[in-house]
Order: sequence, then C-alpha cells, then structure tokens
Amino acid sequence: MSMTHKPKLGIQGPVVAWQDSWAGDASEHIMRTGTGNICPSQDPKPEPEQFIQALKELDADFYVHHVIPEMKGYSELLTDIADAGLDICLGNEYGNINGPWTEGTNRYDLPDKEIMQAASSGRCIGLLYDEPEHLQINAGQYRHDGWFPHWGSTDDRSLGESRAKVERSVQSHVQHVQNVLEQGGASRTSMPLIAEHVFPTMFHTFARAGMDICPKIMKESFQSLQLCTALGAAKQYGRALWICADLWGPDTGEWFTRFHGFPGHSPQEFASALRLGYLMGPSHLFVENIDVLMRHSHLGFETTEFGDVWKEFTHKFIPEHTLSWHHSQANPDIVIIHSDDSNYGQNERLFGNRSLTDLGGSMSVFHIWHLLSRGAIPAHGSCMHIPGYDFPRHELKSNIAYEQFPLEQGYVSSNKKKIHPLFYPVRNVIAFDDQVSADQLGSPKLIMVGGSSLSVETLLAVVKRAEDGGVVVIAEWLLPQDCPVKLRKSGKMGLGSWNVTNHFLDERIQEIVEPFLGEERCWIQRFGTTEVRMYPKDKDGYTLDFEITAL
Repeated sequence: MSMTHKPKLGIQGPVVAWQDSWAGDASEHIMRTGTGNICPSQDPKPEPEQFIQALKELDADFYVHHVIPEMKGYSELLTDIADAGLDICLGNEYGNINGPWTEGTNRYDLPDKEIMQAASSGRCIGLLYDEPEHLQINAGQYRHDGWFPHWGSTDDRSLGESRAKVERSVQSHVQHVQNVLEQGGASRTSMPLIAEHVFPTMFHTFARAGMDICPKIMKESFQSLQLCTALGAAKQYGRALWICADLWGPDTGEWFTRFHGFPGHSPQEFASALRLGYLMGPSHLFVENIDVLMRHSHLGFETTEFGDVWKEFTHKFIPEHTLSWHHSQANPDIVIIHSDDSNYGQNERLFGNRSLTDLGGSMSVFHIWHLLSRGAIPAHGSCMHIPGYDFPRHELKSNIAYEQFPLEQGYVSSNKKKIHPLFYPVRNVIAFDDQVSADQLGSPKLIMVGGSSLSVETLLAVVKRAEDGGVVVIAEWLLPQDCPVKLRKSGKMGLGSWNVTNHFLDERIQEIVEPFLGEERCWIQRFGTTEVRMYPKDKDGYTLDFEITAL
C-alpha cells in the first residue's frame, strides 16, 4: 500500500494591518517588520475569536505567532489556540528586531518559563528562529550598539573555526531548550527549533547542530538553488523540512499592497509558489503573512486576491494532488558537495567574522550553480542581494508615504518590469556539505565538489563513487597534499571518471557536465520513484506548470 503525505498548513500573524488580537496596543509600539519603521495599524483589531475563525476559514492546521516580548496576552493566546484545536509555532522575529537580546548576541530567545508554558498547552509544535543565518552574517541589521552576531562573535578565527563556533553555539541552545522541556515534563523533542532562512547558507550547519530547517520561497531567492540546498541538508541530517511562502519581496504590480515589498510578488506567482512548495513534500508549509490574505473591517474579515489564491490551493489543488512522497525521499541524479561557508555573494563577514580575509573556495559554489542551471543562476552569488539587481519596491518606497497604504490597486513601477521569476532550470540536484558519508551520498550520476574544505570521509566516498561509475568534478584545492598522485590527475577511474579543476566554468568542465544538464526549459526534482517536473508557464518563468510522473 503506497504512503500518502499531507504537509501541515500554517498562517503567520499580521505585521502591518491590525494589532495582535491578544496583545492589543503592545503590538502598536514595537517594530513588527524589518523595514526600520513602526507602522501604525491599517485595519481595526479583530477579537481573538474572530481571528481564530479567520485562521480556520483559511484551513490552517497551525498558527505562526511572533512573540511580543512584553508577553501581554501570552497565556490567553496559548489557551485560545489550544481550545480551538489548532497548533501554534512561536517565532522570535519581534524580539530580534526590538530586543531584549540574549547577552552578547542580537538574538531573542523565548524565556524558559514561557517555553514550559507553551509546552504545557500541548499544542506548541516549534520555536521559529527568523533568518538566523542573515543575522549571524549581518549582525548590525537591527541591533546598533555594537557587533553582536546571532550565535556569538567569530572575529579573529579561520573560516573553519568560525563555522565550528556557530555550530557549537546552536547545538548548546538546542540542548538548553530540550533540557527545559524535559524539566517541565514534556518530551525533549516536542518543540524543535526551526531555522527560517532568507539566504541559502548555513542550512547544513544548523541541521547538523540540531535545528529543523525552513527555506523561504519567493522573497529574493533563486528557487531551485534555495530548495535543492535545503532538501540536501534535511536529507543528510534527518531533519524536518518546513517551507515558508514569504509574500515579502522585490516586485510591485497591480495587486493589493499593504506596504512597499508587501507583497512583492503577484497573485499568480504566489499560486505557483504554493504548488512548488507543496510538491517538495515538506513536513510543514506556511504563509507569511495573513494581512496580505485578508482585510479586516467592522463587518469582519474578507479575503484579498491573495486569500482567494490560498483558498483555491487548499480547497482544490491539494485534494486533487495527494502526495505519495516526502522530502526525505529526494533521490538526486546530480549532487553538489560544498562546505557550508555562509557566503551568498557578499564575499565578506562569513559567519559574521569581520576579520576574515581568506575566503577559501567559498565562491566556487556560485560557479557550480551557474553551470548546472545553464547560466540562469548568476555566477557571482546565490540570491538577489548581490550586484545587478535593482528592486522595484525601492521606487514604491520613495514615491508612496506610509499613510497612503494600503493600495487597493497596487503600484506599477516606472519601467513596468519585475525581477523575481520562479523558474531556474536544474536537473534533479541536491546539495550536501563536506561531511556527507558514502551511505548518504547514494549513487548520483554526477558529483560536483567545491567550497573551501572537504573531510577525509567525504573525499573517500567521492572516490568510491567514481570507481563505481559516477562522474566526479572536484576542485584541486580540496585535495590533501599527501593524497595519492592519481587523485591529482583527471581521467578514467574505475567505471567512472575523475576530473580535477581550478575553475568550474572552464570549457573542459562544461563539456564534461553538459550531458547531465537536461532540458533548458525544465526543472526536475525526484522523490523516490516520483518525478516532479516544473516548466515556465510564461516567457520568463514568473509562473509554473507542473507534471508529476511515476517512474
């Protein structure tokens, strides 16, 4: 009998539209977005029962609530959500933005007492850490009284030592939360810590340290790179994969708009992104945020065009597309192996280290993705926060005062262009880090090995894969000084081939890789024996068509 899998569906609370239903005025006096503004609410506050009813109308299994550090209404919130038969996930974004911060960091941690209280409700399914990779690298984003990276200072360390420091710090905090849960009589694993990433970095470091992982899709991501990296980290370390469909983004258009960049994607892109996220077989899928999906007035809640998209997704698409696979069954033809170096194209402050000058081979992963995507992904970074991208939302911010929001008909930028497509073609790729074992690696046809470091165990696993018939392309700088001479030469190795390079965009390497790249207008991910094929529905890939094939 074949398995079926349905991700749990969630909705994240409001950030600009209305006050928190439990905290009320307390939510009006803090920054609830990362834009640097305290935003007065646009809609009247709904009462708790109204808000919970709205969540139910949106078919939510769980509610993502960013904790307001003042804790006003916290007990009532937990009770009301539990009484409604919903689960809750508690996020730390407001505390990250406003403080109070854990000593020596820019990180807000839910106090132990409130962790135990949430656990006692029986309905808290996790603690969501908002963009912890971003706040480790860019420590001055919110806290401006010094340099306090999210997981502690890494200055004056090597790249490898910086990575290890972050991993130890995360692991220590995971264990602390588990100890608190155990002391309170709950299961140690009942409230996992979840790392929600805007950049496709540190997935593997956090997963290795004990966190579940949550890539944001849409936002400013290159979707295939973001998801393939997260899939690899979840598979390698046996973690749950949450996916956040984040409506904040770079674009503008003729759609209901709460704030500049919110939403920064069209309803049509949102519809495709939800399907994309669902078809990856995640454990949880949620939307950021509810105030794009709904308006609230004295007459009650009504859906926007984005809310209508969500309802079509939950009422029609999901029932018509039952999943017989799970993200852990990702079964790649192509594997990228690279050390988790935390570089997304800024080429500085890796792991928050301001003194680091030796970036090793951290930029090589950009070249690998550029090659495997047939040039669709740029060769100088892994998301749009790199040179070459001018966000239309910046024009909206310059031209429209906050008091004029919401914009019922949106805003069209002067050049009428959008910059954020969903489609970036790759052929069944996932990314592991430099500690992947032979068993975890499996039997991919092509392996690309880059980054700044490589463990001996993984080198041996890659050699064995070449001997067994795989094609391996490996950076020369990763080979140990005392390695056998045969590993320093390109050529046939056993049943496969071994190809050493100093540059992944070398013409020789492109010729070796070309037979594995697949169709130019198709992105493939395979789970077990099911293949998910994604095609651009429009010329530039802002929307997607999907094809599910049982092999």
